Amino acid sequence: MSVFKEPGRHRVAVFVRHGLLPVELGIAHRVFGTARSDDGERLYEVVTCAVEPGEVRTDADVTVNVPHGPEALAEADTVVIPSEHEWDATYREGRLPDAVAAALALVRPQARLASICTGSFALAAAGVLDGRRATTHWDAVVRFQRLFPQVNLEPGVLYTGDGNVFTSAGVASGFDLCLHLVRLDFGAAVANAVARRAVVPPFRDGGQAQYIERPIPEPGVNSTSAARAWALERLHEPLTLRQLAECEAVSVRTFTRRFREEMGTSPQRWLLHQRVERARQLLERSDRTVDQVAADAGFGSASAMRLHFQAVLGVSPSMYRRTFAGR
Repeated sequence: MSVFKEPGRHRVAVFVRHGLLPVELGIAHRVFGTARSDDGERLYEVVTCAVEPGEVRTDADVTVNVPHGPEALAEADTVVIPSEHEWDATYREGRLPDAVAAALALVRPQARLASICTGSFALAAAGVLDGRRATTHWDAVVRFQRLFPQVNLEPGVLYTGDGNVFTSAGVASGFDLCLHLVRLDFGAAVANAVARRAVVPPFRDGGQAQYIERPIPEPGVNSTSAARAWALERLHEPLTLRQLAECEAVSVRTFTRRFREEMGTSPQRWLLHQRVERARQLLERSDRTVDQVAADAGFGSASAMRLHFQAVLGVSPSMYRRTFAGR
């Protein structure tokens, strides 16, 4: 008998183990479970599974009653693996317990795998990250590199994608990764709607630094929020670092340093990704030509937009529109 009850929907299985962080289970259910089509239909069916049904201990003073066993993994289109507990054998020794290995062996070759935080240890121990790009929580980087030298670890980023395998750096970046997967499946408009319901940023570039020196300004220290708000209203215009710095009444050097400390990326890279995001929305939701979209998003020309789209998303604007327009 099938674990999933709604044929035709994208099936997500969250595979949990003892020591689960409850928030990570909630992230997957919140993001995928609230994704809706324009007519209000649910786009995903999400179930929770474990090595065997029953109670799973968390890192808090609660347990989770998991209704499904590993058979759910065999039917899933996407498998989400939350983080390892620090006393788990996979985290300490880089090996999967036999029951976990047997469960993960049920995942279909064409299914998508995604880890949150140190859930990447399980993917690496299963061998699916060999030769692939991956990331993990910054505090576990040294251990990960020692246990899994065959993985191309990128310790500074929020999330990675390599083929059908995705990894994220920590709890908050698990939100970013799940939103990214929704965006890949159903476009920016659906992902943005999910983000609005959860009151989280709709898009953070996966290459952004996971450790931001000053994510919240100290009392009395100005942030760069005014410049960012000003820029978002003028993405269609040529924007310079000097203009952005003038919004905060500081030098270009001070603004650039403060921006990187606060946002974990450079002003130029941030602007590029805001323009890509604006172009995505216009390609999905309007009938404007590629040239018009390029102008509205501030790329100046269709050729420039194609170049940046290919670099950031791996597809051309026309291909993106064919994939997502009208969804």
